[in-house]
Amino acid sequence: MMDWTDRHCRYFHRLMSTQALLFTEMVTAPALVRGGAVHLLDYDAAEHPVAVQLGGSDPAELAAATAICVDHGYDEVNLNVGCPSDRVQSGSFGAVLMKTPELVAECCAEMQAKSPVEVTVKCRIGVDDQVPEDVLPAFLSTIRAAGVRRVTIHARKAWLQGLSPKENRDIPPLDYDLVHAMKREFSDLHISINGGIDTLDAGLPHLENGLDGVMYGRAAYHQPADILLDADRRVYGHDHRVTRRQVLDGMRPYIADHLQNGGRLHSITRHMLGLFAGQPGARGWRRTLSEGAHAKGAGLEVLDAAMAHIAPEVLDF
Repeated sequence: MMDWTDRHCRYFHRLMSTQALLFTEMVTAPALVRGGAVHLLDYDAAEHPVAVQLGGSDPAELAAATAICVDHGYDEVNLNVGCPSDRVQSGSFGAVLMKTPELVAECCAEMQAKSPVEVTVKCRIGVDDQVPEDVLPAFLSTIRAAGVRRVTIHARKAWLQGLSPKENRDIPPLDYDLVHAMKREFSDLHISINGGIDTLDAGLPHLENGLDGVMYGRAAYHQPADILLDADRRVYGHDHRVTRRQVLDGMRPYIADHLQNGGRLHSITRHMLGLFAGQPGARGWRRTLSEGAHAKGAGLEVLDAAMAHIAPEVLDF
């Protein structure tokens, strides 16, 4: 989700669900500790609950980065042990860490020592020629011994050699049964599932069958309303549902403030293109925003023009 789930995206998503835990893009520990790039941690208070996802493999550096994140008020610090990108591999972190569970455990222990909030892990079921049925239980056992209690498992292997990052999101087969088996074996762990779940309806059976959470990535980005608008009611039991019009009304002051401070309209509206996915007028909505938001001086009038493509009954649903 690099370059996708930035603070503008998260603010937009929060307007649709008051309860869902939101995640930052992955931020590398070296960028924070050595590069001083603390601006990557900026967020709006309305985003809570929000977790920061860190990438790294040096325990001391991850501990220092965790302390910085805690000072910024994040609700959770998550260590990424799942990203298969070449850039991540070259830094010896992300999915390649599935090969060194003891190092992951050491990193988590050092991070926990600096954090009053929970330190969690997102991982794959294995990488390359590993046998997931063997390595995943051993991995979970190792990090559990280090104090980790919450894990999100992307239910695919990552092929670090031979597949691109994009291919790693789709080609390795999903093994949901293995993730459910891990919950039965590690009943004390809070285990969420990730990978290939593209509707709210598709996620609910995982919760009904014992898992503690479902993580959405690309689906929540491309069709956010389909997944988030009903999540508070159907998942959390809260009597809360907003309409797409109310979401847009909530974005207007946020956009106006961003523009007033010298920001570009496109920086925000690029995350809003999927709001009407599958609805009449969606193509006109996307085209108007895509073409108009790039123009110099573009403002809320572009949003109004895009909304004109959407029928009132769709806006109010």
